[in-house]
Amino acid sequence: MRNNVSRRKFIGYSSAAVGTSILLKACGVGDNVPTTEGGSENFKIAIALPGKITDKAWNQYGYQGIELAKNNLSAKTTHVEQVSQTDQAEVLTDFARQGYNVVFAHGGQFDAAIQQVAPQFPQTFFVAVNGAIKGENIAALRIDHMQVSYVCGAVAALMTKSNKLAYIAGQKFAATEEELRGFEIGAKSVKPDVKVIPSFTGDWNDVAKAKEATLALISAGTDVIYQWLDDASTAVIETAEEKKVYAFGNTKDQLKIAPDTILTSAVKRMDLAIANLAELAKNKQLKGKIYTFGLEKSDILSLGEFGTKVPQDVVQKAENIQTDIASKKIVFEKCKEAGVETRCVKKA
Repeated sequence: MRNNVSRRKFIGYSSAAVGTSILLKACGVGDNVPTTEGGSENFKIAIALPGKITDKAWNQYGYQGIELAKNNLSAKTTHVEQVSQTDQAEVLTDFARQGYNVVFAHGGQFDAAIQQVAPQFPQTFFVAVNGAIKGENIAALRIDHMQVSYVCGAVAALMTKSNKLAYIAGQKFAATEEELRGFEIGAKSVKPDVKVIPSFTGDWNDVAKAKEATLALISAGTDVIYQWLDDASTAVIETAEEKKVYAFGNTKDQLKIAPDTILTSAVKRMDLAIANLAELAKNKQLKGKIYTFGLEKSDILSLGEFGTKVPQDVVQKAENIQTDIASKKIVFEKCKEAGVETRCVKKA
């Protein structure tokens, strides 16, 4: 059964619990339909995810976030996995029609769909995770990707021999551009002549595309790769390991995948951040603004463990930079560079 058919059938079942049960039996576990969890009927949370909740990265943390909220707030929850860009508006509309109080859209690629759907459902609050939008019933939840990628950039510059670094992500939007910017200026703070080559595969989960992009970047001479992918992240790391170049983990601490290859990871506890905003929503304190969590919230954003090949002096340098950012000795302020709005480093 195709996803669109499943969602349209779901709309017809006003009783979400009964409807979802019937659909799950009809379509099977692997189909892209809302999966409803038990909890209070008084507060309902939904999340739309671009990938699988088993990816051990971005989507898994998103799902775990509403699971935390369910347990902490006695909320009723539902989720839909592997939502394609063409289906985003339909999924968000389904959630709103079913009366969900707060709907999380787990990725900056959902911004346009949220802006299309939210005005039609003023009683539902939409949260654009990694988004760059806000409105009467729209909030954005952001990690300060630039802060942590700046530290990783410095580590990469200290470890490179070729002076060529790479950045791989699934799509180009505000959050990935911010992360790329941080990685580049962090690297240049150590080695001004270092070069960073970006690559956007167009798909967060396509393993073949991730491997192909990684091999192309290594062929171009890069020997350190910072990646932000979902299911496909392991392909980048394993390819880097095979070709004996370094890589970074992202979202989760991915050191165990390849301890001799991973330098460190940009750990982003999106589950805790999502649970935080869900609590604000239940208490009617959620506002139409952009909520940003940085390194000062070390339970949410931090570096992971360091790999076996990272010298102690590099570890110490990275930890010092992380501390300086958290304590505001290093800040990132709005600026213009080559006529483009961005953020630049300012040291206290």
